[in-house]
Amino acid sequence: MGIMHFAKPEPFESIIPPQLPGSARFYNFTSGAWEVVTGGLLANPSTRKLGGLSAFALLAAVWPANFYQAYKDLSSGKASTGKKIYHAVRLPLQIPVMRYAWSLYADKN
Repeated sequence: MGIMHFAKPEPFESIIPPQLPGSARFYNFTSGAWEVVTGGLLANPSTRKLGGLSAFALLAAVWPANFYQAYKDLSSGKASTGKKIYHAVRLPLQIPVMRYAWSLYADKN
């Protein structure tokens, strides 16, 4: 997904909460680059521990955008059943994914 932040930035920029200081483009490109780097760290066994920490921090950093997207979609009153299910699953699912990322970092091996 990281590369898509650069190839098609509009969908990503549309979910950046407007309350954040700075431009949506800055947050989009920063998170896209962070995703690419994190993927590389996770793919390499020798850097996987650092990749776990990076993934945990990335997921925490992008959670406000995911929450904002859910709020925006659901408060419009136009969200399809599929969108409602998507958001109902996606937001809570981030918690076990973050726990797994943290476990990669905390692994003693």
